[in-house]
Amino acid sequence: MLHKYDARNYHHIDINFGPDPEGDLKLMATENPGDPATWKWTSADRLFLDLVDSLHRRGIRVIMDYSWNHTGVLFWAWQDLVKNQEKSPYRDWYEIVRFDDPGTPENEFEYKGWLNIMSLPELKKVDVPVARVSGHPYEGNIAEGPKKHILEVTRRWLAPDGDTAKGIDGFRLDVADQIPMGFWREYRTYVKAIKPEAYLTGEIWWEKWPDEMMNPAPYCSGDVFDAVMFYQIYRPARSFFAQPDEPIDATAFVDSLNFQWNRLAEPFRYSQMNVNATHDSPRLLTCFANKGKYKFHNSPYDAPRNISGKPDEEVYARVRLYLVHQFTNIGAPSIWAGDEMGMWGGDDPDPRKPLWWPEFKFDPETRTNIQPGPKEYDQVGFNNDHFKFVKQLIRLRKDNPVLVDGKIEFLVADGPVLVYRRYTDKAQMVMVFNVSTTPHEVEIPEGKWQNLLDGKTINGGKVSLEGLSALVLKPGN
Repeated sequence: MLHKYDARNYHHIDINFGPDPEGDLKLMATENPGDPATWKWTSADRLFLDLVDSLHRRGIRVIMDYSWNHTGVLFWAWQDLVKNQEKSPYRDWYEIVRFDDPGTPENEFEYKGWLNIMSLPELKKVDVPVARVSGHPYEGNIAEGPKKHILEVTRRWLAPDGDTAKGIDGFRLDVADQIPMGFWREYRTYVKAIKPEAYLTGEIWWEKWPDEMMNPAPYCSGDVFDAVMFYQIYRPARSFFAQPDEPIDATAFVDSLNFQWNRLAEPFRYSQMNVNATHDSPRLLTCFANKGKYKFHNSPYDAPRNISGKPDEEVYARVRLYLVHQFTNIGAPSIWAGDEMGMWGGDDPDPRKPLWWPEFKFDPETRTNIQPGPKEYDQVGFNNDHFKFVKQLIRLRKDNPVLVDGKIEFLVADGPVLVYRRYTDKAQMVMVFNVSTTPHEVEIPEGKWQNLLDGKTINGGKVSLEGLSALVLKPGN
C-alpha cells in the first residue's frame, strides 16, 4: 500500500497514489523526517485517510502492511547514511559491516541486505543472545533509533492528529520471524495502549523449506500478535480438497487441523488469518491445478510444464469446495485480491499481475508460457460466476454469526467425506463435503435442513451426495 516493497519512507503514502505528486514532494522537503514534530499530511496521505473514513462508514476495517525489518535504498535515513557514513546520525540504524575509509581510493562500505538483497538494507538488531536461525523466533530488539521511528509511525497511522477514530485498525507485519521477540512484545504493548482493539497479524511461514512450517504458538500466546497468516492449515486443506499427488483423506485432514489448533489457546484459533493464496504464493486456482508439493516449483520459471493457464472445470469445482470450507471454518477467511475475480497465476511474480477489473478488456494470455513450440492462448477477464459465488459465501458467513464464533465438532471423517457442525447454545449449522468425483452416501443429523447454497430443503438421515459437492445446512422450519 505504501511503496510497493522497497520503502522510501514509512510516514507518508507514496506520492504516486495521490493527486499532487509534485506538491507533495515540496511539502515533504520542508520536513525533518527524523523529527515527528515536523511531519505534514500530504495530499496522498489525506486521500488515504479519506479512504479509511469512507471504509469505516461502510463497516470495513483497514489493516496496513508494513515490514519493520528493512527499508529500501531510497529511504531517507539510508540515503543520509550512505552520504555521511560514520558521521551520519543514522549510523546505528542499519546492519553495517564496515564504513568507507575516506583515506583510500576504494569504497569499503559494506552492509547486510535482507536475504542478501542489497536493495533492502536491514535494520539493526541488538541484544541478540544467540545466533539467528531463519524460521525460528529469537530474543533481542531493534536498535533504539529505528525503533523509536517505527513507534512514531505506528502512532501516526493508528491515531492521526491524536484521533483513533480516523486511524487504521491494525497491521499485517511482514517477515515477522526476522525480527526479535523483544521488539514484538514491546510493539504489542505500544499498539494496544493506543488502540486496544487493533488487530496485529504476523507473517511466519517456513521453518525448513519446502517441508516444515513454523509453529505459530510463540507468536500467538497473548504477548505478541493476535494472529499469524495461518498457512499451517491451508496446506492440509489443499491436500484434502485438491487431492494432489500426495493426497490425504478426511481423517488425516481433521487430525492436521486439530494438531495446529491444539498448539493455540482457543481464542487464538478464532482470530487466525486463514490465508490460502497471497502475493508470495501461487493463486488459489493455480495452486489447485498443479498437483505437486505445495508451492514447490509452482511457477513456469521453475517448472516449464507448470499449468499456468486457465484451469479445467474440476479445479474450479475443487476450489469452490475449499472456499465453502474456508468460510465455514473457525478463524478469519482471507482472499488474495483477484482470486475472487477468478484470476489464475503461478508463484511470484505471477500473483501480482494487474487485476481483472470487469470494466476492462484484456488481451489473450499464453497458457504455454515459456515452453517451446506453438503458443496456446486463454481468454482472460473478470469471472462473474466465480465472483458471485465468493460474494454468496461472504454473505452466508455474515448472516450466520455461528460461523464466526461457534464451536466446531467433526461428525464424519471417512475417506473423501467430511461432515462438521458449528454450534452455540442458540444455533447450529452443518457442513457436508464430498471431494470424490463419484457420489457417496452420507449420514447427516435428523431433522429438516435448508441448504443455504441452493435453498433446497433436505431431510436428515442418509443422503446421497454428488461428487465434488457440498452442503451448508441450517435448521429448517
